[in-house]
Amino acid sequence: MALQWVILAYVVAAEAAVAIILTLPSPKALKSRIVSLISLILQPSLFIIPFSGFQLLDIYWKNEHRLMCSGEICTAAERDRYEKSIYKSQRNAVLCSAACLLYWCIYRICKYHREIQSMEEVEKRYKDQ
Repeated sequence: MALQWVILAYVVAAEAAVAIILTLPSPKALKSRIVSLISLILQPSLFIIPFSGFQLLDIYWKNEHRLMCSGEICTAAERDRYEKSIYKSQRNAVLCSAACLLYWCIYRICKYHREIQSMEEVEKRYKDQ
């Protein structure tokens, strides 16, 4: 089960790196090539949205069916284990949300860049006429 969270953590790290690369200032030619390359990668990497959604559903289901340990019956070790599982599920929920949010941000940045390029082309045509 831990492999899926490792994969999701690497994907979030890669998405964060791509978002940083997209937002760094660079020459127009280089920026357009970077955006076109990332736009090609965005389509196949869409799998992260349903994967994250499924993981969020799994976290929710496990949270609803988790044994509560709040009474005096629980030992200190059981209480620590319960709290640790709560913290892990919260961390994983943040990871899933970050994956979806970063994918959306990268998509919007690429889309805005393409729209700006098309507006610049239209402006250039009007100036030439």
